[in-house]
Amino acid sequence: MKHPMRNPWIYTLFIAPTLLLYGLFFLWPMLSSSFYAFTDWNGLESYRFVGWSNFADAFGDPDFRRAIINNLIFIGFSVFVQIPLIVLFALLIASVKRLRGFYKTTVFVPSIVSTSVIGILWGFIYEPEVGPLNRLLALFGAGPIYWLAESKWALPAVLITNAWQWMGFYIVLVLAAILAIPREIHEAAVVDGASGWQRALNITVPLILPIISVVVMLSIAGGMRVVDIVLVMTKGGPVGATEVMASYMVNEAMGVDPNYGFGTAIALIIFAFALVLTSIYQFTFGRRMQGGEF
Repeated sequence: MKHPMRNPWIYTLFIAPTLLLYGLFFLWPMLSSSFYAFTDWNGLESYRFVGWSNFADAFGDPDFRRAIINNLIFIGFSVFVQIPLIVLFALLIASVKRLRGFYKTTVFVPSIVSTSVIGILWGFIYEPEVGPLNRLLALFGAGPIYWLAESKWALPAVLITNAWQWMGFYIVLVLAAILAIPREIHEAAVVDGASGWQRALNITVPLILPIISVVVMLSIAGGMRVVDIVLVMTKGGPVGATEVMASYMVNEAMGVDPNYGFGTAIALIIFAFALVLTSIYQFTFGRRMQGGEF
Protein backbone atom coordinates (compact mmCIF):
# COMPACT_ATOMS: atom_id res chain seq x y z
CA MET A 1 0.00 0.00 0.00
CA LYS A 2 1.40 3.38 -0.98
CA HIS A 3 2.24 5.87 1.72
CA PRO A 4 -0.40 8.66 1.55
CA MET A 5 2.23 11.40 1.79
CA ARG A 6 3.41 10.46 -1.70
CA ASN A 7 0.21 11.86 -3.18
CA PRO A 8 -0.59 15.24 -1.63
CA TRP A 9 -3.59 15.68 -3.94
CA ILE A 10 -5.43 13.16 -1.80
CA TYR A 11 -5.10 15.50 1.16
CA THR A 12 -6.19 18.43 -0.95
CA LEU A 13 -9.26 16.54 -2.11
CA PHE A 14 -10.32 15.71 1.44
CA ILE A 15 -9.66 19.06 3.10
CA ALA A 16 -10.94 21.28 0.25
CA PRO A 17 -14.64 21.05 1.28
CA THR A 18 -13.73 21.81 4.89
CA LEU A 19 -11.59 24.78 3.91
CA LEU A 20 -14.35 26.04 1.63
CA LEU A 21 -16.94 25.90 4.41
CA TYR A 22 -14.51 27.44 6.89
CA GLY A 23 -13.76 30.30 4.56
CA LEU A 24 -17.40 30.83 3.61
CA PHE A 25 -18.89 30.79 7.10
CA PHE A 26 -16.00 32.06 9.23
CA LEU A 27 -13.26 33.90 7.36
CA TRP A 28 -15.52 35.83 5.00
CA PRO A 29 -17.93 37.02 7.74
CA MET A 30 -14.94 38.03 9.87
CA LEU A 31 -13.34 40.00 7.04
CA SER A 32 -16.57 41.67 5.97
CA SER A 33 -17.39 42.58 9.58
CA SER A 34 -13.91 44.03 9.98
CA PHE A 35 -14.58 46.23 6.96
CA TYR A 36 -18.08 47.37 7.95
CA ALA A 37 -16.86 48.19 11.46
CA PHE A 38 -15.19 51.25 9.94
CA THR A 39 -18.36 52.46 8.20
CA ASP A 40 -21.73 53.93 9.19
CA TRP A 41 -23.71 51.32 7.24
CA ASN A 42 -27.23 50.74 8.54
CA GLY A 43 -27.62 47.41 6.75
CA LEU A 44 -29.77 48.77 3.91
CA GLU A 45 -28.46 51.98 2.38
CA SER A 46 -25.06 52.89 1.05
CA TYR A 47 -22.28 53.23 3.60
CA ARG A 48 -19.71 55.89 4.37
CA PHE A 49 -16.21 55.20 5.67
CA VAL A 50 -15.83 56.73 9.15
CA GLY A 51 -12.50 55.31 10.29
CA TRP A 52 -12.06 54.60 13.98
CA SER A 53 -14.99 56.75 15.09
CA ASN A 54 -17.21 53.71 15.82
CA PHE A 55 -14.67 52.39 18.30
CA ALA A 56 -14.14 55.83 19.84
CA ASP A 57 -17.91 56.33 20.16
CA ALA A 58 -18.26 52.95 21.84
CA PHE A 59 -15.64 53.56 24.51
CA GLY A 60 -16.92 57.09 24.95
CA ASP A 61 -20.43 55.86 25.71
CA PRO A 62 -20.98 55.34 29.48
CA ASP A 63 -23.61 52.69 28.69
CA PHE A 64 -21.02 50.62 26.85
CA ARG A 65 -18.48 51.03 29.64
CA ARG A 66 -21.13 49.80 32.07
CA ALA A 67 -21.77 46.85 29.76
CA ILE A 68 -18.06 45.98 29.92
CA ILE A 69 -18.20 46.04 33.73
CA ASN A 70 -21.26 43.78 33.67
CA ASN A 71 -19.43 41.29 31.45
CA LEU A 72 -16.53 41.27 33.91
CA ILE A 73 -19.04 40.67 36.72
CA PHE A 74 -20.43 37.69 34.79
CA ILE A 75 -16.89 36.33 34.40
CA GLY A 76 -16.02 36.92 38.06
CA PHE A 77 -19.24 35.29 39.23
CA SER A 78 -18.62 32.29 36.98
CA VAL A 79 -14.99 31.79 38.05
CA PHE A 80 -15.16 32.57 41.76
CA VAL A 81 -18.69 31.46 42.65
CA GLN A 82 -19.91 28.95 40.07
CA ILE A 83 -16.74 26.88 39.69
CA PRO A 84 -16.26 26.16 43.43
CA LEU A 85 -19.93 25.12 43.57
CA ILE A 86 -19.49 23.01 40.43
CA VAL A 87 -16.56 21.14 41.97
CA LEU A 88 -18.44 20.73 45.27
CA PHE A 89 -21.58 19.32 43.62
CA ALA A 90 -19.49 17.03 41.40
CA LEU A 91 -17.68 15.68 44.48
CA LEU A 92 -20.98 15.12 46.26
CA ILE A 93 -22.54 13.29 43.31
CA ALA A 94 -19.40 11.18 42.86
CA SER A 95 -19.57 10.13 46.52
CA VAL A 96 -23.08 8.68 46.35
CA LYS A 97 -23.59 5.04 45.59
CA ARG A 98 -27.27 4.97 44.64
CA LEU A 99 -29.19 7.09 42.11
CA ARG A 100 -26.00 8.68 40.75
CA GLY A 101 -27.40 8.55 37.22
CA PHE A 102 -30.56 10.31 38.41
CA TYR A 103 -28.56 13.14 39.96
CA LYS A 104 -26.41 13.51 36.83
CA THR A 105 -29.50 13.73 34.63
CA THR A 106 -31.24 16.15 36.98
CA VAL A 107 -28.40 18.68 37.08
CA PHE A 108 -27.81 18.38 33.32
CA VAL A 109 -31.41 19.00 32.22
CA PRO A 110 -31.37 22.85 32.51
CA SER A 111 -28.42 23.10 30.10
CA ILE A 112 -30.40 21.43 27.30
CA VAL A 113 -33.53 23.54 27.79
CA SER A 114 -33.97 26.58 25.56
CA THR A 115 -32.77 29.84 27.07
CA SER A 116 -36.14 31.39 26.23
CA VAL A 117 -37.86 28.77 28.36
CA ILE A 118 -35.36 29.31 31.17
CA GLY A 119 -35.88 33.08 31.03
CA ILE A 120 -39.68 32.81 31.12
CA LEU A 121 -39.56 30.23 33.92
CA TRP A 122 -37.31 32.35 36.12
CA GLY A 123 -39.25 35.46 35.17
CA PHE A 124 -42.26 33.83 36.82
CA ILE A 125 -40.16 32.85 39.84
CA TYR A 126 -39.07 36.49 40.21
CA GLU A 127 -42.60 37.86 39.62
CA PRO A 128 -43.17 40.32 42.50
CA GLU A 129 -46.82 39.54 43.26
CA VAL A 130 -47.40 35.84 42.58
CA GLY A 131 -43.85 34.55 42.13
CA PRO A 132 -42.86 31.71 44.49
CA LEU A 133 -39.65 33.46 45.58
CA ASN A 134 -41.45 36.51 46.96
CA ARG A 135 -44.13 34.30 48.50
CA LEU A 136 -41.40 32.38 50.30
CA LEU A 137 -39.83 35.60 51.54
CA ALA A 138 -43.24 36.85 52.67
CA LEU A 139 -43.35 33.99 55.18
CA PHE A 140 -40.46 35.72 56.93
CA GLY A 141 -42.14 39.12 56.83
CA ALA A 142 -40.32 40.51 53.78
CA GLY A 143 -42.17 42.80 51.40
CA PRO A 144 -42.35 42.21 47.63
CA ILE A 145 -39.06 42.66 45.80
CA TYR A 146 -39.13 43.70 42.15
CA TRP A 147 -36.24 41.49 41.15
CA LEU A 148 -36.08 42.39 37.46
CA ALA A 149 -37.31 45.98 37.77
CA GLU A 150 -34.89 47.33 40.40
CA SER A 151 -31.32 48.10 39.40
CA LYS A 152 -29.74 46.62 42.53
CA TRP A 153 -31.53 43.27 42.14
CA ALA A 154 -31.74 42.79 38.36
CA LEU A 155 -28.14 41.81 37.69
CA PRO A 156 -27.87 39.33 40.60
CA ALA A 157 -31.17 37.78 39.47
CA VAL A 158 -29.87 37.28 35.92
CA LEU A 159 -26.53 35.95 37.24
CA ILE A 160 -28.31 33.32 39.33
CA THR A 161 -30.52 32.31 36.41
CA ASN A 162 -27.57 32.00 34.05
CA ALA A 163 -25.64 29.96 36.63
CA TRP A 164 -28.60 27.64 37.20
CA GLN A 165 -28.85 26.96 33.49
CA TRP A 166 -25.20 26.12 32.82
CA MET A 167 -23.79 24.70 36.05
CA GLY A 168 -25.14 21.23 35.27
CA PHE A 169 -23.19 21.03 32.03
CA TYR A 170 -19.93 21.78 33.81
CA ILE A 171 -20.80 19.49 36.72
CA VAL A 172 -21.08 16.58 34.30
CA LEU A 173 -17.65 17.43 32.81
CA VAL A 174 -15.99 17.57 36.23
CA LEU A 175 -17.86 14.47 37.39
CA ALA A 176 -16.56 12.51 34.40
CA ALA A 177 -13.00 13.49 35.34
CA ILE A 178 -13.57 12.46 38.97
CA LEU A 179 -14.99 9.07 38.01
CA ALA A 180 -12.02 8.48 35.69
CA ILE A 181 -9.59 8.53 38.65
CA PRO A 182 -8.45 4.95 39.39
CA ARG A 183 -10.13 3.51 42.46
CA GLU A 184 -6.83 2.14 43.70
CA ILE A 185 -5.64 5.65 44.54
CA HIS A 186 -8.60 6.30 46.83
CA GLU A 187 -8.39 2.82 48.34
CA ALA A 188 -4.74 3.42 49.24
CA ALA A 189 -5.68 6.76 50.84
CA VAL A 190 -8.43 5.03 52.88
CA VAL A 191 -5.91 2.47 54.12
CA ASP A 192 -3.67 5.37 55.20
CA GLY A 193 -6.55 6.80 57.22
CA ALA A 194 -7.55 9.75 55.02
CA SER A 195 -11.08 11.04 55.51
CA GLY A 196 -13.47 11.76 52.66
CA TRP A 197 -12.74 15.50 52.56
CA GLN A 198 -8.99 14.88 52.83
CA ARG A 199 -9.17 12.60 49.82
CA ALA A 200 -11.25 15.17 47.96
CA LEU A 201 -8.92 18.11 48.67
CA ASN A 202 -5.56 16.34 48.46
CA ILE A 203 -6.20 13.69 45.80
CA THR A 204 -9.29 14.33 43.71
CA VAL A 205 -9.04 18.09 43.17
CA PRO A 206 -5.31 18.06 42.19
CA LEU A 207 -5.96 15.22 39.73
CA ILE A 208 -8.85 17.04 38.03
CA LEU A 209 -7.09 20.41 37.73
CA PRO A 210 -6.76 20.01 33.92
CA ILE A 211 -10.53 19.72 33.47
CA ILE A 212 -11.11 22.54 35.95
CA SER A 213 -8.81 24.65 33.77
CA VAL A 214 -10.98 23.85 30.77
CA VAL A 215 -14.11 24.81 32.74
CA VAL A 216 -12.51 28.13 33.69
CA MET A 217 -11.70 28.82 30.03
CA LEU A 218 -15.26 27.99 29.00
CA SER A 219 -16.61 30.18 31.80
CA ILE A 220 -14.52 33.15 30.67
CA ALA A 221 -15.68 32.69 27.09
CA GLY A 222 -19.28 32.22 28.26
CA GLY A 223 -19.12 35.38 30.35
CA MET A 224 -18.01 37.35 27.29
CA ARG A 225 -20.70 36.01 24.94
CA VAL A 226 -23.65 36.01 27.33
CA VAL A 227 -26.61 37.73 25.70
CA ASP A 228 -29.64 35.50 25.23
CA ILE A 229 -30.66 35.28 28.87
CA VAL A 230 -30.28 39.06 29.21
CA LEU A 231 -32.45 39.79 26.17
CA VAL A 232 -35.14 37.36 27.28
CA MET A 233 -35.35 38.49 30.89
CA THR A 234 -34.55 42.22 30.94
CA LYS A 235 -33.47 43.38 27.46
CA GLY A 236 -30.57 45.07 29.23
CA GLY A 237 -32.71 47.02 31.69
CA PRO A 238 -33.65 48.48 34.00
CA VAL A 239 -31.74 51.59 32.93
CA GLY A 240 -28.89 49.46 31.58
CA ALA A 241 -28.33 47.63 34.87
CA THR A 242 -28.05 44.25 33.12
CA GLU A 243 -26.68 45.47 29.79
CA VAL A 244 -23.74 43.42 28.49
CA MET A 245 -21.60 44.07 25.45
CA ALA A 246 -23.46 41.59 23.26
CA SER A 247 -26.90 42.95 24.17
CA TYR A 248 -25.60 46.48 23.62
CA MET A 249 -24.41 45.34 20.19
CA VAL A 250 -27.80 43.81 19.31
CA ASN A 251 -29.69 46.90 20.46
CA GLU A 252 -27.45 49.23 18.47
CA ALA A 253 -27.23 47.13 15.29
CA MET A 254 -30.89 46.05 15.17
CA GLY A 255 -32.71 48.68 17.23
CA VAL A 256 -35.05 51.48 16.21
CA ASP A 257 -32.24 53.39 14.50
CA PRO A 258 -29.98 50.53 13.33
CA ASN A 259 -26.28 51.10 12.81
CA TYR A 260 -24.82 47.87 11.51
CA GLY A 261 -21.36 49.35 11.20
CA PHE A 262 -21.34 50.39 14.84
CA GLY A 263 -22.66 46.96 15.84
CA THR A 264 -19.90 45.15 13.98
CA ALA A 265 -17.35 47.39 15.69
CA ILE A 266 -18.79 46.23 19.03
CA ALA A 267 -18.53 42.62 17.83
CA LEU A 268 -14.82 43.09 17.11
CA ILE A 269 -14.32 44.63 20.55
CA ILE A 270 -16.02 41.63 22.15
CA PHE A 271 -13.79 39.30 20.14
CA ALA A 272 -10.68 41.23 21.21
CA PHE A 273 -11.72 41.20 24.88
CA ALA A 274 -12.37 37.45 24.81
CA LEU A 275 -9.06 36.78 23.07
CA VAL A 276 -7.09 38.90 25.53
CA LEU A 277 -8.75 37.50 28.66
CA THR A 278 -8.44 33.86 27.62
CA SER A 279 -4.82 34.41 26.55
CA ILE A 280 -3.95 36.05 29.87
CA TYR A 281 -5.51 33.17 31.75
CA GLN A 282 -3.87 30.54 29.56
CA PHE A 283 -0.38 32.02 29.92
CA THR A 284 -0.71 32.56 33.70
CA PHE A 285 -2.80 29.93 35.48
CA GLY A 286 -4.02 27.76 32.62
CA ARG A 287 -0.77 26.03 31.76
CA ARG A 288 0.01 25.29 35.39
CA MET A 289 -3.45 23.84 36.02
CA GLN A 290 -3.35 21.72 32.88
CA GLY A 291 -0.04 20.36 34.12
CA GLY A 292 -1.65 19.40 37.41
CA GLU A 293 -0.07 22.23 39.42
CA PHE A 294 -1.70 24.99 41.40
